[in-house]
Amino acid sequence: MRDQNIKLKIFISSAQKELAAERQALKAFIEGDALLRRFFDVFLFEDLPATSRRADDVYLDEVDRCNIYVGLFGDVYGMEGPDGLSPTEREYECATAHGKHRLIYVKGSDDANRHPRMQALIRKAGEQIIRRRFSSIPELTAALYASLVEELIRSGAIHTGPFDAAACRGSTLADISSDKVAAFLARAQQARGYALGPSTPMRDALIHLSLLADDLPSHAAVLLFATQPQRFLLSSEVKCLHFHGTEVRKPIPSYQVYKGDVFELVDHAVDFVMGKLNRTVGTRALSNEAPVTYEIPRDAVAEAIVNAIAHRDYTSNASVQVMLFSDRLEVWNPGALPPSLTFASLRRPHASVPHNPLIAEPLFLTRLVERAGTGILDMMNLCREAGLKEPEFRQDGGQFVQTLWRPPTSGCAQAVATLLPSRPQGKVARPTGSATQTTTQSDDPVLRLLAALKGGALSSGRLRQNLALTHRPTFRENYLHPALKAGYIEMTLPDKPTSRLQKYQLTDKGHALLDTSVKKGSKPKVPGLW
Repeated sequence: MRDQNIKLKIFISSAQKELAAERQALKAFIEGDALLRRFFDVFLFEDLPATSRRADDVYLDEVDRCNIYVGLFGDVYGMEGPDGLSPTEREYECATAHGKHRLIYVKGSDDANRHPRMQALIRKAGEQIIRRRFSSIPELTAALYASLVEELIRSGAIHTGPFDAAACRGSTLADISSDKVAAFLARAQQARGYALGPSTPMRDALIHLSLLADDLPSHAAVLLFATQPQRFLLSSEVKCLHFHGTEVRKPIPSYQVYKGDVFELVDHAVDFVMGKLNRTVGTRALSNEAPVTYEIPRDAVAEAIVNAIAHRDYTSNASVQVMLFSDRLEVWNPGALPPSLTFASLRRPHASVPHNPLIAEPLFLTRLVERAGTGILDMMNLCREAGLKEPEFRQDGGQFVQTLWRPPTSGCAQAVATLLPSRPQGKVARPTGSATQTTTQSDDPVLRLLAALKGGALSSGRLRQNLALTHRPTFRENYLHPALKAGYIEMTLPDKPTSRLQKYQLTDKGHALLDTSVKKGSKPKVPGLW
Protein backbone atom coordinates (compact mmCIF):
# COMPACT_ATOMS: atom_id res chain seq x y z
CA MET A 1 0.00 0.00 0.00
CA ARG A 2 1.19 3.50 -0.83
CA ASP A 3 2.43 5.65 2.06
CA GLN A 4 -0.55 7.79 3.03
CA ASN A 5 1.79 10.65 4.05
CA ILE A 6 2.81 11.13 0.40
CA LYS A 7 0.13 13.12 -1.38
CA LEU A 8 -0.82 12.74 -5.00
CA LYS A 9 -0.57 15.90 -7.10
CA ILE A 10 -3.50 16.90 -9.30
CA PHE A 11 -2.93 19.21 -12.25
CA ILE A 12 -6.12 21.04 -13.26
CA SER A 13 -6.01 22.57 -16.74
CA SER A 14 -5.93 25.09 -18.12
CA ALA A 15 -4.99 28.76 -17.82
CA GLN A 16 -7.92 29.92 -19.99
CA LYS A 17 -10.26 32.42 -18.35
CA GLU A 18 -13.30 30.59 -19.70
CA LEU A 19 -13.25 27.92 -16.97
CA ALA A 20 -11.57 29.87 -14.17
CA ALA A 21 -14.59 29.51 -11.86
CA GLU A 22 -14.69 25.76 -12.35
CA ARG A 23 -10.96 25.36 -11.63
CA GLN A 24 -11.18 27.37 -8.43
CA ALA A 25 -14.28 25.46 -7.37
CA LEU A 26 -12.54 22.12 -7.84
CA LYS A 27 -9.53 23.21 -5.84
CA ALA A 28 -11.72 24.53 -3.04
CA PHE A 29 -13.76 21.33 -3.05
CA ILE A 30 -10.73 19.04 -2.79
CA GLU A 31 -9.06 21.15 -0.10
CA GLY A 32 -12.31 21.36 1.85
CA ASP A 33 -13.15 17.65 1.74
CA ALA A 34 -11.95 15.74 4.80
CA LEU A 35 -11.05 12.63 2.79
CA LEU A 36 -9.62 14.11 -0.42
CA ARG A 37 -7.37 16.68 1.25
CA ARG A 38 -5.54 13.86 3.05
CA PHE A 39 -4.42 12.38 -0.24
CA PHE A 40 -4.33 15.13 -2.87
CA ASP A 41 -2.60 18.45 -3.56
CA VAL A 42 -3.92 20.65 -6.36
CA PHE A 43 -1.93 22.69 -8.86
CA LEU A 44 -3.52 25.64 -10.66
CA PHE A 45 -1.52 27.70 -13.12
CA GLU A 46 -2.83 30.98 -11.72
CA ASP A 47 -1.42 30.15 -8.27
CA LEU A 48 2.18 30.32 -9.53
CA PRO A 49 4.27 33.26 -8.34
CA ALA A 50 5.96 35.52 -10.89
CA THR A 51 8.96 33.88 -12.54
CA SER A 52 11.41 34.52 -15.34
CA ARG A 53 10.69 31.14 -16.94
CA ARG A 54 8.44 30.74 -19.97
CA ALA A 55 4.85 29.99 -18.95
CA ASP A 56 4.56 26.92 -21.16
CA ASP A 57 7.75 25.45 -19.70
CA VAL A 58 6.37 25.89 -16.18
CA TYR A 59 3.00 24.25 -16.69
CA LEU A 60 4.41 21.39 -18.75
CA ASP A 61 6.90 20.67 -15.95
CA GLU A 62 3.97 20.60 -13.53
CA VAL A 63 2.11 18.16 -15.77
CA ASP A 64 5.20 15.95 -15.74
CA ARG A 65 5.33 16.05 -11.93
CA CYS A 66 1.62 15.44 -11.35
CA ASN A 67 0.00 12.06 -10.71
CA ILE A 68 -3.44 12.93 -12.10
CA TYR A 69 -4.25 15.26 -14.96
CA VAL A 70 -7.73 16.82 -14.83
CA GLY A 71 -8.66 18.37 -18.18
CA LEU A 72 -11.50 20.87 -18.35
CA PHE A 73 -12.62 21.42 -21.94
CA GLY A 74 -14.95 24.27 -22.87
CA ASP A 75 -15.88 26.14 -26.05
CA VAL A 76 -12.65 28.10 -26.50
CA TYR A 77 -9.61 26.38 -27.98
CA GLY A 78 -7.07 28.99 -26.88
CA MET A 79 -4.18 30.83 -28.46
CA GLU A 80 -2.08 28.62 -30.71
CA GLY A 81 1.67 28.54 -30.15
CA PRO A 82 4.50 28.02 -32.65
CA ASP A 83 3.63 24.31 -32.80
CA GLY A 84 0.01 25.12 -33.71
CA LEU A 85 -1.35 23.81 -30.38
CA SER A 86 -3.18 25.66 -27.61
CA PRO A 87 -1.96 25.38 -23.99
CA THR A 88 -4.88 23.03 -23.23
CA GLU A 89 -4.01 20.59 -26.01
CA ARG A 90 -0.29 20.84 -25.23
CA GLU A 91 -1.02 19.90 -21.60
CA TYR A 92 -3.18 16.99 -22.67
CA GLU A 93 -0.53 15.67 -25.06
CA CYS A 94 2.11 15.98 -22.35
CA ALA A 95 -0.03 14.05 -19.85
CA THR A 96 -0.69 11.38 -22.48
CA ALA A 97 2.99 11.04 -23.42
CA HIS A 98 4.04 10.65 -19.77
CA GLY A 99 1.33 8.07 -19.01
CA LYS A 100 -0.53 10.18 -16.47
CA HIS A 101 -3.94 9.16 -15.17
CA ARG A 102 -6.26 11.47 -17.17
CA LEU A 103 -9.72 12.65 -16.16
CA ILE A 104 -11.46 14.71 -18.86
CA TYR A 105 -14.58 16.81 -18.27
CA VAL A 106 -16.38 18.60 -21.10
CA LYS A 107 -18.64 21.54 -20.29
CA GLY A 108 -22.05 21.42 -21.95
CA SER A 109 -23.75 18.89 -24.21
CA ASP A 110 -24.11 21.16 -27.26
CA ASP A 111 -21.02 21.35 -29.47
CA ALA A 112 -22.53 23.82 -31.97
CA ASN A 113 -20.68 26.86 -30.57
CA ARG A 114 -17.48 25.01 -29.75
CA HIS A 115 -14.30 25.93 -31.61
CA PRO A 116 -13.54 23.31 -34.31
CA ARG A 117 -10.08 22.64 -32.86
CA MET A 118 -11.64 22.08 -29.42
CA GLN A 119 -14.20 19.71 -30.97
CA ALA A 120 -11.32 17.78 -32.52
CA LEU A 121 -9.49 17.64 -29.17
CA ILE A 122 -12.63 16.33 -27.44
CA ARG A 123 -13.03 13.65 -30.10
CA LYS A 124 -9.38 12.65 -29.76
CA ALA A 125 -9.70 12.35 -25.98
CA GLY A 126 -12.89 10.32 -26.36
CA GLU A 127 -11.10 7.79 -28.56
CA GLN A 128 -8.49 7.19 -25.84
CA ILE A 129 -10.33 7.47 -22.53
CA ILE A 130 -13.81 7.92 -21.08
CA ARG A 131 -14.72 11.59 -20.84
CA ARG A 132 -17.57 13.08 -18.82
CA ARG A 133 -19.81 16.01 -19.63
CA PHE A 134 -21.07 18.47 -17.05
CA SER A 135 -23.39 21.45 -17.06
CA SER A 136 -22.83 22.89 -13.59
CA ILE A 137 -20.14 23.12 -10.92
CA PRO A 138 -21.97 20.78 -8.50
CA GLU A 139 -22.24 18.18 -11.27
CA LEU A 140 -18.52 18.58 -12.02
CA THR A 141 -17.42 18.24 -8.39
CA ALA A 142 -19.60 15.16 -7.88
CA ALA A 143 -18.10 13.48 -10.95
CA LEU A 144 -14.54 14.31 -9.89
CA TYR A 145 -15.17 13.11 -6.34
CA ALA A 146 -16.31 9.69 -7.61
CA SER A 147 -13.26 9.39 -9.87
CA LEU A 148 -10.79 10.36 -7.14
CA VAL A 149 -12.28 7.94 -4.63
CA GLU A 150 -12.05 5.21 -7.27
CA GLU A 151 -8.38 6.10 -7.78
CA LEU A 152 -7.73 5.87 -4.03
CA ILE A 153 -9.28 2.41 -3.96
CA ARG A 154 -7.33 1.33 -7.03
CA SER A 155 -4.03 2.54 -5.60
CA GLY A 156 -4.65 0.89 -2.24
CA ALA A 157 -4.78 4.15 -0.27
CA ILE A 158 -8.18 3.16 1.03
CA HIS A 159 -9.61 -0.35 1.16
CA THR A 160 -13.05 -1.64 0.31
CA GLY A 161 -14.26 -4.89 -1.15
CA PRO A 162 -16.42 -5.23 -4.26
CA PHE A 163 -20.08 -4.51 -3.67
CA ASP A 164 -21.12 -7.96 -4.76
CA ALA A 165 -18.80 -9.56 -2.18
CA ALA A 166 -20.15 -7.59 0.81
CA ALA A 167 -22.79 -9.10 3.10
CA CYS A 168 -26.33 -8.13 2.15
CA ARG A 169 -27.76 -6.34 5.17
CA GLY A 170 -30.82 -8.05 6.66
CA SER A 171 -30.51 -11.26 4.65
CA THR A 172 -29.94 -14.77 5.98
CA LEU A 173 -29.49 -18.19 4.39
CA ALA A 174 -33.24 -18.66 4.77
CA ASP A 175 -33.70 -16.03 2.05
CA ILE A 176 -31.73 -18.12 -0.46
CA SER A 177 -33.68 -20.64 -2.54
CA SER A 178 -32.14 -24.11 -2.40
CA ASP A 179 -34.12 -25.01 -5.53
CA LYS A 180 -32.53 -22.12 -7.45
CA VAL A 181 -29.06 -23.15 -6.31
CA ALA A 182 -29.69 -26.77 -7.32
CA ALA A 183 -31.04 -25.71 -10.73
CA PHE A 184 -27.97 -23.55 -11.27
CA LEU A 185 -25.59 -26.38 -10.33
CA ALA A 186 -27.30 -28.72 -12.79
CA ARG A 187 -27.05 -26.14 -15.55
CA ALA A 188 -23.41 -25.27 -14.75
CA GLN A 189 -22.41 -28.93 -14.65
CA GLN A 190 -24.00 -29.52 -18.05
CA ALA A 191 -22.64 -26.32 -19.63
CA ARG A 192 -19.10 -26.20 -18.21
CA GLY A 193 -18.54 -29.49 -16.41
CA TYR A 194 -18.73 -27.70 -13.04
CA ALA A 195 -17.42 -29.83 -10.19
CA LEU A 196 -20.48 -29.57 -7.92
CA GLY A 197 -23.72 -31.31 -8.80
CA PRO A 198 -27.33 -30.36 -7.94
CA SER A 199 -27.34 -32.56 -4.83
CA THR A 200 -24.62 -30.43 -3.19
CA PRO A 201 -25.83 -28.81 0.08
CA MET A 202 -26.75 -25.19 -0.53
CA ARG A 203 -24.29 -23.75 1.99
CA ASP A 204 -21.41 -25.76 0.52
CA ALA A 205 -22.28 -24.53 -2.96
CA LEU A 206 -22.35 -20.89 -1.80
CA ILE A 207 -18.98 -21.29 -0.10
CA HIS A 208 -17.50 -22.83 -3.25
CA LEU A 209 -18.75 -19.83 -5.26
CA SER A 210 -17.42 -17.35 -2.60
CA LEU A 211 -20.95 -16.05 -2.04
CA LEU A 212 -20.90 -15.93 1.76
CA ALA A 213 -19.56 -13.03 3.83
CA ASP A 214 -19.14 -13.88 7.51
CA ASP A 215 -21.52 -16.80 6.94
CA LEU A 216 -24.20 -14.44 5.59
CA PRO A 217 -25.36 -14.16 1.96
CA SER A 218 -23.43 -11.60 -0.04
CA HIS A 219 -25.12 -9.15 -2.40
CA ALA A 220 -24.16 -11.49 -5.24
CA ALA A 221 -25.81 -14.47 -3.50
CA VAL A 222 -29.03 -12.50 -3.08
CA LEU A 223 -29.06 -11.25 -6.66
CA LEU A 224 -28.37 -14.73 -8.02
CA PHE A 225 -30.40 -17.05 -5.80
CA ALA A 226 -32.70 -15.21 -3.37
CA THR A 227 -36.38 -15.99 -3.37
CA GLN A 228 -37.12 -12.24 -3.50
CA PRO A 229 -33.97 -10.29 -4.45
CA GLN A 230 -35.81 -6.96 -4.76
CA ARG A 231 -36.77 -7.16 -1.10
CA PHE A 232 -33.14 -6.28 -0.37
CA LEU A 233 -32.03 -4.55 -3.59
CA LEU A 234 -35.06 -2.76 -4.97
CA SER A 235 -33.35 -1.19 -7.98
CA SER A 236 -32.16 -4.56 -9.25
CA GLU A 237 -35.41 -4.85 -11.23
CA VAL A 238 -35.44 -4.41 -15.02
CA LYS A 239 -37.80 -2.02 -16.80
CA CYS A 240 -38.79 -2.89 -20.38
CA LEU A 241 -40.52 -0.38 -22.64
CA HIS A 242 -41.74 -0.56 -26.24
CA PHE A 243 -42.34 2.56 -28.37
CA HIS A 244 -43.80 2.54 -31.88
CA GLY A 245 -41.75 5.60 -32.89
CA THR A 246 -38.12 6.66 -32.52
CA GLU A 247 -38.56 8.77 -29.37
CA VAL A 248 -39.62 8.27 -25.78
CA ARG A 249 -43.22 9.43 -25.90
CA LYS A 250 -46.35 8.71 -23.88
CA PRO A 251 -48.57 6.78 -23.93
CA ILE A 252 -46.18 3.86 -23.81
CA PRO A 253 -47.67 0.97 -25.84
CA SER A 254 -46.05 -1.69 -23.67
CA TYR A 255 -44.30 -1.26 -20.31
CA GLN A 256 -43.23 -4.05 -17.99
CA VAL A 257 -41.24 -4.03 -14.75
CA TYR A 258 -39.63 -7.40 -14.09
CA LYS A 259 -38.43 -8.67 -10.74
CA GLY A 260 -36.56 -11.81 -9.81
CA ASP A 261 -33.04 -13.16 -9.71
CA VAL A 262 -30.37 -12.34 -12.31
CA PHE A 263 -31.21 -15.36 -14.48
CA GLU A 264 -34.94 -14.61 -14.42
CA LEU A 265 -34.35 -10.94 -15.28
CA VAL A 266 -32.32 -11.93 -18.34
CA ASP A 267 -35.00 -14.37 -19.51
CA HIS A 268 -37.85 -11.88 -18.96
CA ALA A 269 -36.10 -9.01 -20.71
CA VAL A 270 -34.97 -11.08 -23.70
CA ASP A 271 -38.47 -12.55 -24.09
CA PHE A 272 -39.97 -9.04 -23.97
CA VAL A 273 -37.77 -7.82 -26.82
CA MET A 274 -38.05 -10.91 -29.01
CA GLY A 275 -41.81 -10.84 -28.63
CA LYS A 276 -41.91 -7.38 -30.20
CA LEU A 277 -39.45 -7.89 -33.07
CA ASN A 278 -40.49 -8.80 -36.60
CA ARG A 279 -39.57 -12.30 -37.71
CA THR A 280 -39.51 -14.37 -40.89
CA VAL A 281 -40.69 -17.97 -40.93
CA GLY A 282 -39.13 -20.17 -43.58
CA THR A 283 -40.41 -23.33 -45.22
CA ARG A 284 -39.88 -26.93 -44.13
CA ALA A 285 -37.85 -27.68 -47.27
CA LEU A 286 -34.74 -28.66 -45.33
CA SER A 287 -36.26 -30.11 -42.16
CA ASN A 288 -39.52 -30.87 -40.38
CA GLU A 289 -39.24 -27.60 -38.48
CA ALA A 290 -39.68 -24.23 -40.18
CA PRO A 291 -36.73 -21.92 -39.39
CA VAL A 292 -37.49 -18.62 -37.65
CA THR A 293 -35.24 -15.60 -38.19
CA TYR A 294 -35.57 -12.39 -36.18
CA GLU A 295 -34.65 -8.94 -37.45
CA ILE A 296 -32.08 -8.62 -34.63
CA PRO A 297 -30.33 -11.92 -33.77
CA ARG A 298 -31.52 -13.27 -30.47
CA ASP A 299 -27.99 -13.91 -29.22
CA ALA A 300 -27.09 -10.26 -29.87
CA VAL A 301 -30.13 -9.08 -27.89
CA ALA A 302 -29.27 -11.47 -25.06
CA GLU A 303 -25.64 -10.31 -24.98
CA ALA A 304 -26.62 -6.66 -24.59
CA ILE A 305 -29.09 -7.46 -21.80
CA VAL A 306 -26.69 -9.79 -19.96
CA ASN A 307 -23.99 -7.09 -20.16
CA ALA A 308 -26.31 -4.57 -18.55
CA ILE A 309 -27.50 -6.84 -15.74
CA ALA A 310 -24.09 -8.37 -14.99
CA HIS A 311 -21.95 -5.23 -15.13
CA ARG A 312 -24.30 -2.56 -13.77
CA ASP A 313 -23.58 -0.52 -10.65
CA TYR A 314 -25.86 -2.06 -8.04
CA THR A 315 -25.20 0.76 -5.58
CA SER A 316 -27.17 3.08 -7.89
CA ASN A 317 -30.86 3.77 -7.29
CA ALA A 318 -31.46 3.50 -11.04
CA SER A 319 -32.57 0.31 -12.76
CA VAL A 320 -31.61 -1.35 -16.03
CA GLN A 321 -33.89 -0.10 -18.81
CA VAL A 322 -34.53 -1.98 -22.05
CA MET A 323 -36.21 0.26 -24.62
CA LEU A 324 -37.33 -0.93 -28.04
CA PHE A 325 -37.98 1.75 -30.66
CA SER A 326 -39.08 1.40 -34.27
CA ASP A 327 -35.48 1.77 -35.48
CA ARG A 328 -33.35 0.47 -32.62
CA LEU A 329 -33.00 -1.32 -29.29
CA GLU A 330 -31.39 0.63 -26.44
CA VAL A 331 -30.19 -1.06 -23.24
CA TRP A 332 -29.32 1.35 -20.40
CA ASN A 333 -27.56 0.34 -17.22
CA PRO A 334 -26.27 2.38 -14.27
CA GLY A 335 -22.49 2.61 -14.34
CA ALA A 336 -19.61 3.20 -16.73
CA LEU A 337 -16.76 1.38 -18.40
CA PRO A 338 -13.81 0.62 -16.11
CA PRO A 339 -10.86 3.03 -16.57
CA SER A 340 -8.88 0.38 -18.44
CA LEU A 341 -11.46 0.19 -21.25
CA THR A 342 -12.61 2.77 -23.80
CA PHE A 343 -15.35 2.79 -26.40
CA ALA A 344 -12.66 2.22 -29.04
CA SER A 345 -11.16 -0.76 -27.20
CA LEU A 346 -14.58 -2.45 -27.04
CA ARG A 347 -14.36 -2.86 -30.82
CA ARG A 348 -11.21 -4.95 -30.69
CA PRO A 349 -10.12 -7.95 -28.58
CA HIS A 350 -9.91 -6.87 -24.93
CA ALA A 351 -9.68 -8.32 -21.47
CA SER A 352 -12.81 -9.08 -19.49
CA VAL A 353 -13.12 -6.58 -16.61
CA PRO A 354 -16.33 -7.50 -14.72
CA HIS A 355 -17.76 -4.82 -12.47
CA ASN A 356 -19.34 -7.57 -10.33
CA PRO A 357 -16.95 -10.54 -10.51
CA LEU A 358 -18.95 -12.76 -8.16
CA ILE A 359 -22.06 -12.30 -10.30
CA ALA A 360 -20.14 -12.73 -13.54
CA GLU A 361 -18.69 -16.12 -12.47
CA PRO A 362 -22.06 -17.98 -12.24
CA LEU A 363 -23.15 -16.34 -15.49
CA PHE A 364 -19.98 -17.70 -17.08
CA LEU A 365 -20.63 -21.16 -15.66
CA THR A 366 -24.05 -21.19 -17.33
CA ARG A 367 -22.60 -19.82 -20.61
CA LEU A 368 -24.43 -16.51 -20.39
CA VAL A 369 -21.10 -14.64 -20.47
CA GLU A 370 -17.55 -15.42 -21.54
CA ARG A 371 -14.42 -14.70 -19.47
CA ALA A 372 -12.37 -13.74 -22.49
CA GLY A 373 -14.17 -10.44 -23.11
CA THR A 374 -15.52 -11.62 -26.47
CA GLY A 375 -19.19 -10.92 -25.78
CA ILE A 376 -19.24 -7.42 -27.28
CA LEU A 377 -17.30 -8.62 -30.33
CA ASP A 378 -19.71 -11.53 -30.78
CA MET A 379 -22.65 -9.13 -30.59
CA MET A 380 -21.07 -6.89 -33.22
CA ASN A 381 -20.35 -9.84 -35.52
CA LEU A 382 -23.90 -11.17 -35.19
CA CYS A 383 -25.35 -7.80 -36.15
CA ARG A 384 -22.90 -7.43 -39.02
CA GLU A 385 -23.74 -10.90 -40.36
CA ALA A 386 -27.44 -10.02 -40.20
CA GLY A 387 -26.80 -6.99 -42.40
CA LEU A 388 -27.39 -4.51 -39.57
CA LYS A 389 -25.45 -1.40 -38.59
CA GLU A 390 -22.81 -2.11 -35.97
CA PRO A 391 -23.94 -1.63 -32.36
CA GLU A 392 -23.06 1.70 -30.78
CA PHE A 393 -22.00 2.56 -27.23
CA ARG A 394 -22.15 5.80 -25.32
CA GLN A 395 -22.09 7.24 -21.81
CA ASP A 396 -25.16 9.28 -20.91
CA GLY A 397 -24.57 10.80 -17.48
CA GLY A 398 -24.42 7.89 -15.06
CA GLN A 399 -25.79 5.43 -17.61
CA PHE A 400 -23.89 3.20 -20.04
CA VAL A 401 -25.97 2.77 -23.21
CA GLN A 402 -25.80 -0.01 -25.80
CA THR A 403 -27.68 0.54 -29.07
CA LEU A 404 -28.56 -2.29 -31.48
CA TRP A 405 -30.06 -1.17 -34.77
CA ARG A 406 -33.09 -2.69 -36.45
CA PRO A 407 -33.23 -3.06 -40.26
CA PRO A 408 -34.08 0.21 -42.06
CA THR A 409 -37.49 -1.07 -43.15
CA SER A 410 -38.56 -2.39 -39.77
CA GLY A 411 -39.75 1.01 -38.58
CA CYS A 412 -42.39 1.19 -41.30
CA ALA A 413 -43.22 -2.47 -40.93
CA GLN A 414 -43.64 -2.10 -37.18
CA ALA A 415 -45.98 0.84 -37.60
CA VAL A 416 -48.33 -0.72 -40.16
CA ALA A 417 -48.08 -4.49 -39.61
CA THR A 418 -50.73 -6.38 -37.69
CA LEU A 419 -50.52 -10.03 -36.86
CA LEU A 420 -50.65 -12.68 -39.54
CA PRO A 421 -47.96 -14.01 -41.87
CA SER A 422 -50.12 -13.67 -45.00
CA ARG A 423 -50.03 -9.90 -44.94
CA PRO A 424 -47.47 -8.31 -47.30
CA GLN A 425 -46.19 -5.59 -44.96
CA GLY A 426 -42.71 -6.09 -43.62
CA LYS A 427 -41.91 -8.98 -45.94
CA VAL A 428 -38.19 -9.71 -45.95
CA ALA A 429 -36.52 -10.45 -49.29
CA ARG A 430 -34.96 -13.89 -49.47
CA PRO A 431 -32.85 -15.66 -52.14
CA THR A 432 -34.77 -17.36 -54.94
CA GLY A 433 -35.83 -20.85 -54.02
CA SER A 434 -36.10 -20.22 -50.25
CA ALA A 435 -39.67 -19.00 -50.04
CA THR A 436 -40.55 -17.48 -46.72
CA GLN A 437 -43.46 -15.80 -45.08
CA THR A 438 -43.21 -12.99 -42.61
CA THR A 439 -44.89 -13.06 -39.25
CA THR A 440 -45.19 -9.59 -37.78
CA GLN A 441 -45.72 -9.07 -34.12
CA SER A 442 -48.66 -8.11 -31.97
CA ASP A 443 -48.22 -6.75 -28.45
CA ASP A 444 -50.88 -9.26 -27.37
CA PRO A 445 -49.36 -12.53 -26.06
CA VAL A 446 -52.48 -14.61 -26.82
CA LEU A 447 -52.77 -13.33 -30.40
CA ARG A 448 -49.10 -14.06 -30.98
CA LEU A 449 -49.67 -17.60 -29.71
CA LEU A 450 -52.66 -18.08 -32.01
CA ALA A 451 -50.69 -16.83 -35.02
CA ALA A 452 -47.92 -19.32 -34.25
CA LEU A 453 -50.49 -22.15 -34.33
CA LYS A 454 -52.05 -21.17 -37.66
CA GLY A 455 -49.93 -23.70 -39.52
CA GLY A 456 -50.98 -26.64 -37.32
CA ALA A 457 -50.56 -28.23 -33.90
CA LEU A 458 -47.30 -27.63 -32.02
CA SER A 459 -45.78 -28.82 -28.76
CA SER A 460 -45.14 -26.47 -25.87
CA GLY A 461 -41.41 -26.51 -26.56
CA ARG A 462 -41.87 -25.73 -30.27
CA LEU A 463 -44.27 -22.89 -29.44
CA ARG A 464 -41.77 -21.33 -27.07
CA GLN A 465 -39.03 -21.65 -29.68
CA ASN A 466 -41.16 -20.06 -32.41
CA LEU A 467 -42.10 -17.23 -30.07
CA ALA A 468 -38.47 -16.83 -28.89
CA LEU A 469 -39.49 -17.39 -25.28
CA THR A 470 -37.00 -19.08 -22.98
CA HIS A 471 -38.73 -18.52 -19.64
CA ARG A 472 -41.33 -21.26 -19.12
CA PRO A 473 -43.35 -19.42 -16.41
CA THR A 474 -43.72 -16.38 -18.69
CA PHE A 475 -44.93 -18.61 -21.53
CA ARG A 476 -47.40 -20.47 -19.35
CA GLU A 477 -48.79 -17.48 -17.45
CA ASN A 478 -49.02 -14.93 -20.28
CA TYR A 479 -49.55 -17.10 -23.38
CA LEU A 480 -50.63 -20.70 -22.92
CA HIS A 481 -52.97 -20.66 -19.92
CA PRO A 482 -54.95 -17.53 -20.96
CA ALA A 483 -55.48 -18.97 -24.46
CA LEU A 484 -56.65 -22.32 -23.03
CA LYS A 485 -58.91 -20.64 -20.49
CA ALA A 486 -60.55 -18.47 -23.16
CA GLY A 487 -61.11 -21.49 -25.42
CA TYR A 488 -58.97 -20.26 -28.32
CA ILE A 489 -56.73 -23.36 -28.26
CA GLU A 490 -57.09 -26.94 -27.08
CA MET A 491 -54.89 -29.90 -26.25
CA THR A 492 -54.52 -32.69 -28.80
CA LEU A 493 -54.42 -35.16 -25.89
CA PRO A 494 -56.88 -33.65 -23.39
CA ASP A 495 -56.98 -36.83 -21.29
CA LYS A 496 -53.19 -36.79 -20.88
CA PRO A 497 -52.33 -33.12 -20.08
CA THR A 498 -48.75 -33.93 -18.99
CA SER A 499 -47.91 -36.30 -21.84
CA ARG A 500 -44.59 -35.68 -23.59
CA LEU A 501 -46.51 -36.02 -26.86
CA GLN A 502 -48.90 -33.23 -25.93
CA LYS A 503 -49.52 -30.55 -28.55
CA TYR A 504 -51.82 -27.56 -28.86
CA GLN A 505 -54.04 -26.51 -31.74
CA LEU A 506 -56.48 -23.76 -32.63
CA THR A 507 -60.20 -24.16 -31.92
CA ASP A 508 -62.92 -22.75 -34.17
CA LYS A 509 -63.11 -19.84 -31.78
CA GLY A 510 -59.38 -19.23 -32.20
CA HIS A 511 -59.62 -19.36 -35.98
CA ALA A 512 -62.49 -16.86 -35.85
CA LEU A 513 -60.44 -14.45 -33.76
CA LEU A 514 -57.58 -14.58 -36.26
CA ASP A 515 -59.97 -14.06 -39.18
CA THR A 516 -61.42 -11.03 -37.40
CA SER A 517 -57.97 -9.54 -36.88
CA VAL A 518 -57.21 -9.88 -40.62
CA LYS A 519 -60.46 -8.25 -41.71
CA LYS A 520 -60.20 -5.35 -39.29
CA GLY A 521 -56.46 -4.92 -39.70
CA SER A 522 -56.10 -4.23 -35.98
CA LYS A 523 -55.79 -6.12 -32.76
CA PRO A 524 -59.21 -7.17 -31.40
CA LYS A 525 -59.92 -7.30 -27.72
CA VAL A 526 -60.07 -10.79 -26.28
CA PRO A 527 -63.03 -11.08 -23.88
CA GLY A 528 -62.11 -11.84 -20.32
CA LEU A 529 -58.39 -11.16 -20.81
CA TRP A 530 -58.07 -7.37 -21.32
